[in-house]
Amino acid sequence: MSLDTRAPETTASRAPRSARPARRPAVERRPVLGAFAVLGYIVMIVPILFVVAAAFSGGDSLKFPPDSFSLKWFVAAAAYKPFMASLLQSTELAALATLLALVLGVPAALALERGRLRGKAWVQGLFLSPLIVPELVVGLALYQQLIAALGVSSFAALLVGHTALLIPYAVRVTGASLALADPFVEEAARGLGAGPLKVFTSVTLPLLRPGIVSASLLGFVTSFNNVPLSLLLQGRKFATLPVTMLDYVQQSYDPMIASMSTLILAATVLVAMLAERAVGFAKIFGGINR
Repeated sequence: MSLDTRAPETTASRAPRSARPARRPAVERRPVLGAFAVLGYIVMIVPILFVVAAAFSGGDSLKFPPDSFSLKWFVAAAAYKPFMASLLQSTELAALATLLALVLGVPAALALERGRLRGKAWVQGLFLSPLIVPELVVGLALYQQLIAALGVSSFAALLVGHTALLIPYAVRVTGASLALADPFVEEAARGLGAGPLKVFTSVTLPLLRPGIVSASLLGFVTSFNNVPLSLLLQGRKFATLPVTMLDYVQQSYDPMIASMSTLILAATVLVAMLAERAVGFAKIFGGINR
């Protein structure tokens, strides 16, 4: 009779021997790609820092580095009536266009993801086509058909054009969010006796919330910053802020344009921070890359 003199196994000794070490970050595994990524960030961020620094200039011309620092150009930008009027008009246009795009795009995304449509790929390509067609072509077509032929106001033509431009974001992003959701949750709700409206409001809509928030943010920013479409369709009574700023740059070369750009940048960062607090960037923008 032999005695087993081996020490009892501990928790550490029972760990699987085939356990792989933790994966290193992609930057360490691919230094060349990491270097290009850092270079790309530098190329994107450094010009923005130049503009922000020039916005605080105390001189009368736009230059970097500024000779002195002052807030006078921020006060001048806030007091400049064309900027403030076009800011309100751009906000109104972007909000309405985003709302209409969601009203049209969310049902389309539901039909494409949950419905049994014939030629689904063709229908999806039709909704995404505004991303392929150049905006100048779309703007020229809308000008000829709506403003020149039918006499539609410039605001109505801009609303139609911006809504068409934002529909692909609503369909793509909300569709990606819906594709990541488990369809059996909706089937379980229907199996428990919930009607179609109850299933949509209680189950489907909460699942779509990250995609709707994401599409709203992307749509609003895209519409607010649009230049080609707005440049062709706006009239004397309605002007968007980017086009007004472009006209100002052609006439003046003072730091007020940099101050206005810095204010828009600060507002964008604030919206991003509020979105991070409310939903989280992983939930908001995760559906875009999947």
